[in-house]
Amino acid sequence: MAGRRLLGVFAHPDDEVFCAGGTLARYTAQGAHATVVSATRGEAGQIRDAAAATRRTLAEVRERELRAACAELGVQRVRLLQYVDGTLADVEVEQLVGEVTELIEELAPEVIITFGADGGYGHPDHQAIGVATTQAVARLAAAGDAPRLFHSHFPRSRLLLLDRLAHWLREFDFRFQGQEDFVRAFSLFARESTTLGFAGDHIEVAWFPPGTAIVEQGEAPTSLYLILSGTVDVVQERVQERTHGVVEHLRTMRAGQFFGELALVQGGSRTATVIATDSVTCLVFSPGSPTPFGGRGPAAGLPAFAGTGGLDLSGATTVVDVSSHVDRKLAAIAAHRTQYPIDPAMFPTSIATEMLGREYFLRVHPPVEPEAELFD
Repeated sequence: MAGRRLLGVFAHPDDEVFCAGGTLARYTAQGAHATVVSATRGEAGQIRDAAAATRRTLAEVRERELRAACAELGVQRVRLLQYVDGTLADVEVEQLVGEVTELIEELAPEVIITFGADGGYGHPDHQAIGVATTQAVARLAAAGDAPRLFHSHFPRSRLLLLDRLAHWLREFDFRFQGQEDFVRAFSLFARESTTLGFAGDHIEVAWFPPGTAIVEQGEAPTSLYLILSGTVDVVQERVQERTHGVVEHLRTMRAGQFFGELALVQGGSRTATVIATDSVTCLVFSPGSPTPFGGRGPAAGLPAFAGTGGLDLSGATTVVDVSSHVDRKLAAIAAHRTQYPIDPAMFPTSIATEMLGREYFLRVHPPVEPEAELFD
């Protein structure tokens, strides 16, 4: 593998991690030389850690974050083009194609990774740089010599975080209590994971006014809840012969705690009712999008959630096992602190490996049957 050259061409700092972070880590560990090119400095991105940057300094900070993330992945060279974040779709295609062609000729990679026509999830900047890189390779191929070209592919996963988290929570002999940093980081991680298809859950932030029964005793378990703010009371109705039900207060729960996992793991009905004692917001993990007509209670006959599709590998020709490099991938994500202020150690290793341990690609040039390696 020593001497092999790999080039990633992306739109923003952090694209490199989600498109190919494990793959970059795997091949650089084997001796390959990797270069990551970002067309912009990401100055139109989010600022999820206000202590890390201001809007005025964001471009400079995100460039530093990109270099730090690439160092975590073993990437030896980082190049930034001078385009403005959010404007790549407005740049003349010929200009982008010409600049990418020059980069390819200069760096002489054997393998190139970029976005496909869908841009991962429809981002115009992703689509523009993917199209430009694809056209550049096509021109070089027409002239007689071109590197292998792979498009990053994001299949929709069957994996449900609500299921994996529920089983993880039941491994503790105490009720898990995440601190403020965990709540913030885990919310970001979960949302990004579902956006890119690493998990198949429908995730939403839901608000419950005081007195709302968020889950009801006896109903079928459908969702897992992480309290983001506020407090809830967990109560259980004990039905006694010849008397009305006696309601017993079991516990009070606060931000950073999950509820709903017991019935999900055991497969039975909810064993208690959870009531918002003040205004409560929760991160809600569900198996699909909520329907507008779902019933509640033990006798509910209408589904609460629409079904989700299985893993869609259509278009993927190459599946790279990066499970032994997930720790480096998480460290690289954490290096992008303005976007992902997370501590990699807070994520359950088994869940992170299952979600991030494989990366998928479509080999565009030359066409090929399904494979498991990028190089010959």
